[in-house]
Amino acid sequence: MQKLIKLIKKIFRLKSESDFYFWISVALMLLTNQLTYSGTRLINHGLFHHNMTIPLDARVPYTPWMIVFYFGCFLYWFIHYWIMSRLPRDDSDRFFCSNLMAKLICLLFFIFLPTTMSRPPITGDTPLSLIYRFLYWVDPADNLFPSMHCIFSWLCWIGVRRRKDIPSWYRWLTLILGLGTCYMTLAIRQHVLVDTISGVLLIEICYWYCGRSFLLRRYSEFMNNLMARTMTWYHNLTA
Repeated sequence: MQKLIKLIKKIFRLKSESDFYFWISVALMLLTNQLTYSGTRLINHGLFHHNMTIPLDARVPYTPWMIVFYFGCFLYWFIHYWIMSRLPRDDSDRFFCSNLMAKLICLLFFIFLPTTMSRPPITGDTPLSLIYRFLYWVDPADNLFPSMHCIFSWLCWIGVRRRKDIPSWYRWLTLILGLGTCYMTLAIRQHVLVDTISGVLLIEICYWYCGRSFLLRRYSEFMNNLMARTMTWYHNLTA
């Protein structure tokens, strides 16, 4: 048991309130991701899925190698979440509250408006082909509208775009990555144009609304209570 406790301390490095806030936020985001993306498949499986492809989608060149950016997004989000957890609590809470709100709305879309699309066939046994086979296995062509990849990456830009305490080079980088993510999802045929645009619009609305409604206060109260319980449990465990 003592070895397990030491391992937890070494991995999570829970030394400050910000550390607890970060890891609790990451755990909450991962849990809601699974509920929204995978859990809804238990409900919409077998239902008619709409194809929202439009002629303009075919004008985006198919660029298979950009799949590396698809998986790279997960590392980018993790780093950015850490940065956001270090901001003043009101700003951090608004960021994560918007994330949660957008995913709950996506959950409703995935259930009541399930979508699908046609994807290019995979041929050969090249490393790139194997990566695509893995992607199609873990991320089938459903639950597309709105695009959660675009939501998360655009939110990263929203969270820092007006912050003078964040270096300008990083703010510009988040914008480039946000736009790049939207293009990448089209170029590797993971989404169609309607998915990307709706994702950007949805997170813009959620961020705006969370800053002007009771939701932010409720989320802050929820996080304060969860953090207090978690910190008490952790300190008792490691005492």
